[in-house]
Amino acid sequence: MRLWAKDNEHHQENNVPPEKLELYEKLVATNPDIGRKGASVPNTSLNGNMFSYLHASGAMALRLSTGEREKFLAKYKTRLFEAYGIVQKEYVTVPDALLAETNELKPYLKMSYEYARSLKPKPAKKKG
Repeated sequence: MRLWAKDNEHHQENNVPPEKLELYEKLVATNPDIGRKGASVPNTSLNGNMFSYLHASGAMALRLSTGEREKFLAKYKTRLFEAYGIVQKEYVTVPDALLAETNELKPYLKMSYEYARSLKPKPAKKKG
């Protein structure tokens, strides 16, 4: 059992394409209130509610409120996020071109964070 890990090692434990991971981390770093989590599934969460993540395929999922979600889907001509055969109704698929446009995507990450703040906190999972 390994008791230590170098800071950059957790980034290499997932199968996400490195260029997508770099773009995701750049986006997350734009908001000091948000920290990246997850070794195998890079994500952001607040009070136990995940609000963005990077799928192993390199596709980014972003959780938005109903109104903002509809606007996003129409503006970027994208769809709800689908993973493992399940449509995730609160998550939009961030187009690859938009993931590369940090400044354009930044306000949507903030909206996603604000939406997560409005959700009921989930109880922490017991370890062991």
